Amino acid sequence: MHCHNSLGHIDIPEGAKKIVLVGNPNVGKSVFFNSFTGMYVDVSNFPGTTVDISYGRFGKDVIIDTPGVYGISSFNDEERVARDVILAADSIVNIVDAVHLERDLFLTLQLIDTGIPMIVALNMMDEASEQGIEIDVELLEHLLGVPVVPTVAIKGKGLDEVKKRVYEAHPGHIPAQLKKDLQEMLNCIGCQAEALLVLEGDIHVSQRHGVTPGQRREEIYLDRRRRVNDLIKHVTRETNEGASLSTRFGRMALRPVTGIPIFLAALYAMYYVIGVLVAQDIVGFTEETIMQGFYEPWVRAQVGRFIAAESMLGTVLIGEFGLLTMTVTYILGLLLPLVIGFYFMLSIMEDSGYLPRLATLVDRLMNAIGLNGRAIIPLILGFGCVTMAAITTRILGSERERTIAVAVLGLAIPCSAQLGVIAGMLAGIGPKYIAIYLLVMLLVLGLVGKVLNRVLPGESTDLMIDLPPMRFPRSENVLKKTVTKSYAFLKEATPLFMLGALIISVMELTGLLDAVQSGLAPLTEGILKLPRETATAFIMGMIRRDFGAAGLSDMALSAEQVLVSLITITLFVPCIASMIVIMKERGKKEGTVIWLGSWVAAFVIGGIVAHLVM
Repeated sequence: MHCHNSLGHIDIPEGAKKIVLVGNPNVGKSVFFNSFTGMYVDVSNFPGTTVDISYGRFGKDVIIDTPGVYGISSFNDEERVARDVILAADSIVNIVDAVHLERDLFLTLQLIDTGIPMIVALNMMDEASEQGIEIDVELLEHLLGVPVVPTVAIKGKGLDEVKKRVYEAHPGHIPAQLKKDLQEMLNCIGCQAEALLVLEGDIHVSQRHGVTPGQRREEIYLDRRRRVNDLIKHVTRETNEGASLSTRFGRMALRPVTGIPIFLAALYAMYYVIGVLVAQDIVGFTEETIMQGFYEPWVRAQVGRFIAAESMLGTVLIGEFGLLTMTVTYILGLLLPLVIGFYFMLSIMEDSGYLPRLATLVDRLMNAIGLNGRAIIPLILGFGCVTMAAITTRILGSERERTIAVAVLGLAIPCSAQLGVIAGMLAGIGPKYIAIYLLVMLLVLGLVGKVLNRVLPGESTDLMIDLPPMRFPRSENVLKKTVTKSYAFLKEATPLFMLGALIISVMELTGLLDAVQSGLAPLTEGILKLPRETATAFIMGMIRRDFGAAGLSDMALSAEQVLVSLITITLFVPCIASMIVIMKERGKKEGTVIWLGSWVAAFVIGGIVAHLVM
């Protein structure tokens, strides 16, 4: 069987077999390639791309390396090059990471479905053993229908066995129905590998044969994923024997019985660091001692030498909402420490490998609101910045999931700076009110998700996610992420804070602020039972949600009023930057509905809570 040969630019001796190395990224292919070829290696640029491929001699035959890929479709240059090299192969050596068997076997089955003779090198067996993963190699070989050789390439183990068995390569087992479909397609294609790609909708291969691309990619991929899951169930077993402490902890994080307490402990750690240590101790020093105690008096004195504080310009620069006073104090003294604290904790969870496990743990719970566990990532990122999280919803598998996630983000998820202020204020009113606040937020989140899941058409996608090894976070990674994201916050927030302060100052000077406060009095005083001045915080919240929350922290409110105001400001409209991104991601129609819905939800739910607790 010979398929399309696009290797004319490579000098292949007459009669030499083309043996192609294929695998996912970072599975150790280069070690195999060097072992096969020794020092005599050539590199060639693949025609029409920027991708280089390496090749060398193995006896009288040629070994060709390919870019690391997860599949052989035409989604990018690497996959297109890998596909075309594989189509020209006489046999394949598929290198598989034993630790990530569930991920790598998808490519293995796709290669088997091409009908090209192959063997599998099951690499990193030592790491699998260290993580307590036992693999029945003989059973895997039997189920795949191709030779499987266990290896530890970097230690040279199994490499000679791979070289010896490379000429035992033969086609593997293909499902009966797919085999039948491929036989029918062979009448007009003439090559099983290309027939498979046409069935999967590969445009380039279809054009090459002048046929219409198939429409069965999703069907074939889902069946292939089912086959992978079935293989994993039969050939692997997890054991604690020989497994490291981090591996055992990673497994505990996945099981509800132990995973939920770990999750609650992680949440408490975040609350303690952000809400207690940073919001009370550090912010108490940076905001009150440094900014209000030293910076503001100094800047007022310096500006006052040239501009009267009572003048219009003086009010804008150094007044109650001044650009040089309140704005700088809020950004550097209040919000920046809170943002740094949040991103520090998030970076620890991310770099330790805990976040993907959290996604797996909450998958079933997220299904209840029309999402899968992967959605926990944008939701947690939303606690950092809703703007960034709204963009991250692109990782979700369907439009309906993105709509649900963005709606929840815009309504029920406070951003990091807002969360920090909220945590600090909640810490001062006691556990009873903290419990009520959390209960209300969870009920709103669940209700919004349930309603949208019911009214939006379509189905949620299944969770497919890699689980990296658990490890102690690397300090350089954590610090780099914390600094980078905190700087991004400053860069985005500063101009908007200045705009907000300017707008509030102008409204104060023109009397418009009093008019708005009076206009909103039926809502703030009547429905929410709050002082009329809280309208200022809501106006500020439209510019930045954290700006509004910070405004509440300066008011003299009772414990019940703090609770109601925090629930309302959390549910209140997303800030300007978030709304711009939401409009861009979900369209003006959906964005407007989310914006108006948050207005209604904030005052209705805040009003209900106010009448229940006051």
